[in-house]
Amino acid sequence: MQRISFVALCVVALAVVLFSGETRMAEAAVCDPLQLCPCMTALVSMAPSAKCCSKLKEQQPCLCGYIKNPAFGQYVKNPKAKKFAAICKVPWPQC
Repeated sequence: MQRISFVALCVVALAVVLFSGETRMAEAAVCDPLQLCPCMTALVSMAPSAKCCSKLKEQQPCLCGYIKNPAFGQYVKNPKAKKFAAICKVPWPQC
């Protein structure tokens, strides 16, 4: 079940990126929610990996956009997301 949710999120993220036409630059970061797929395992059970932390830092300027997006908000607003952002030393955005 958790594996299906992870795959579903990645598919939704890919669809939104491909069909939205809204690739933004923010502090030299291209907002691409697929870059956060390595963090999905941290949402369901374990601590974030080094790759997750790296991607989270790269995508930090985009987090408010993800929070406001109905397709991703439920994942980014997850209490565990804030926890592993703290573990990765990534400040949580004030949107």
